[in-house]
Amino acid sequence: MHPFQCVLRARRCLRRGPLASVSWLLLRTCRAHSSVPSSACPSPQRQQEDGVWKDFSSRLATGPTFQDFLRSASVPPEQPSSSEVEDPPPYLTVDELLGRQRRVYLETYGCQMNVNDTEIAWSILQKSGYLRTSNLQEADVILLVTCSIREKAEQTIWNRLHQLKSLKSKRLRSRVPLRIGILGCMAERLKEEILNREKMVDILAGPDAYRDLPQLLAVAESGQQAANVLLSLDETYADVMPVQTSPSATSAFVSIMRGCDNMCSYCIVPFTRGRERSRPVASILEEVRKLSEQGLKEVTLLGQNVNSFRDNSEVQFNNAVSTNLSRGFSTNYKAKQGGLRFAHLLDQVSRIDPEMRIRFTSPHPKDFPDEVLQLIRERDNICKQIHLPAQSGSSRVLEAMRRGYSREAYVELIHHIRESIPGVSLSSDFIAGFCGETEEDHLQTVSLLREVQYNIGFLFAYSMRQKTRAYHRLKDDIPEEVKLRRLEELITVFREEATKANKSFVGCTQLVLVEGPSKRSAADLCGRNDGNLKVIFADAEMEDATDSRLRVRAQPGDYVLVKMEH
Repeated sequence: MHPFQCVLRARRCLRRGPLASVSWLLLRTCRAHSSVPSSACPSPQRQQEDGVWKDFSSRLATGPTFQDFLRSASVPPEQPSSSEVEDPPPYLTVDELLGRQRRVYLETYGCQMNVNDTEIAWSILQKSGYLRTSNLQEADVILLVTCSIREKAEQTIWNRLHQLKSLKSKRLRSRVPLRIGILGCMAERLKEEILNREKMVDILAGPDAYRDLPQLLAVAESGQQAANVLLSLDETYADVMPVQTSPSATSAFVSIMRGCDNMCSYCIVPFTRGRERSRPVASILEEVRKLSEQGLKEVTLLGQNVNSFRDNSEVQFNNAVSTNLSRGFSTNYKAKQGGLRFAHLLDQVSRIDPEMRIRFTSPHPKDFPDEVLQLIRERDNICKQIHLPAQSGSSRVLEAMRRGYSREAYVELIHHIRESIPGVSLSSDFIAGFCGETEEDHLQTVSLLREVQYNIGFLFAYSMRQKTRAYHRLKDDIPEEVKLRRLEELITVFREEATKANKSFVGCTQLVLVEGPSKRSAADLCGRNDGNLKVIFADAEMEDATDSRLRVRAQPGDYVLVKMEH
């Protein structure tokens, strides 16, 4: 059997407990007996079975009702302690699952979700007895957490694997063999193509398979390649507490949902991250509470479509009303009913620690009902900064992208947000050179940049991805040199308008969260204001807000008032 198939079958086995099997057998027995005519002559074996059935029937009659199960459905099951090791699959022993203090080097590429996934993967490996190292040369296991959003991102990984090949080949025989793994979206998109192309890769793990990393590494120790790239409908890692590795960190990412249902025609995310599913609110609040206790001062709630959050784990909320969308926006899927929504979560998270800043990314413009905007305006610790991905300024291109809105609806939302949240800072994403984009379409995007004046922007040339709707239905007909020229024009206009927008801060005093020393100068510190703009200021003695007689120096995690000069 191919090792790829072996691991997939083992995963299905691991996810099915013995109690579930017993329950299923009992249900089958019940149905079999109810279908037998009462006039049939029972055999001795049948009489014995009838006795068992009567005993079961009497116990069933006095047992819990369906209502009892409903009442207990919202009670989270007890989680195993960190010292427990999951039962191994049939082809492995418990000892083989242990890391035995082998050193793991983790390298992260791509978005903030990958940063959080790295912490989740490390939490799982740490509990299995692995150690973490920041020294590539002393690593026994090298894991690359990858991105697949654009071709350039994948090429970066192929180049990195080429560099690591020599490191693996030069490994001394006196040491344990070096194992190399590809994790995340690239593993999910390319699957066994990676194993066939690069024989040096030992393991693959998709975004929903990090729990199986100890098993995959154990299989790799036998010299076989191992992979698990199954996508899940329910995996959120709600019971895995990410490990914060930087002792001086002032902020943290908290994943609240995974996957995406939007199916924009250009986007690979639904195919590498799967369908949307949200963590239970209780598990998110517990994680944020622990981060607050550790002294962190900023939390960013993460999700591929973070503001479409919907916790359906609480039975009593499953009959709630359907989603309220932003005015003039639509979805590519049937309207969803019930569940605890993003406004509820944002409200609860912001109450945990009034001195902890709350951010969230990446949202979709369709999911900004008034209750979310009102909450951002009212709560001092929810940052007045909103990421609002536009992708294009042309309604025709937006329709081809399947974004669910027109330029006019998007601009109306911008005006509504600025009226609702005075002084709000806005950021956005744009794609240059999408399929069929004309010069007129491009100029409409240029005009949108000038009209809105974003504070922060993320702009890229279009990169077609296999499996997407654009790959199957549209033609990537814009020459590369045209894409790059249009991208440069967008970047130039964005910078001009962002400079104008950010000049409004000059002369104002901003509350800045100190992150640490500036990379520009050892004499300066850097931090971010409420609008997520980086602020550089002198590392000098200043007045302590709690005692004006004291002179202190700001430390990472401190809030300081900085007057903006330029």
